[in-house]
Amino acid sequence: MNRIVALPILAALACAACSKPPQPNKPPAPQARAETPWDSMEAQKKKAQDVQKVVDDQAKAQAKAVEAQAQ
Repeated sequence: MNRIVALPILAALACAACSKPPQPNKPPAPQARAETPWDSMEAQKKKAQDVQKVVDDQAKAQAKAVEAQAQ
C-alpha cells in the first residue's frame, strides 16, 4: 500500500524538479493619475501664467514699435 501512495508523489516531485522556475512577475503598468481637489486651481494658475506671458510679449513688441517710431 505504501508503494502505491509513494509512486504518484515521487512522480510529482520528479516533474516539479524538471520544470522551469517561475518567471518573475512584470511590474504593473502605470495607472492613470488620480485627480486631486486642487487640480482645477493648478490649471487656472497655468492658464493665468500663459496669459501673462502673452501680455508681456505683446508689451515688449509694442515698446519696440514705439521706440522704432521715435527714432
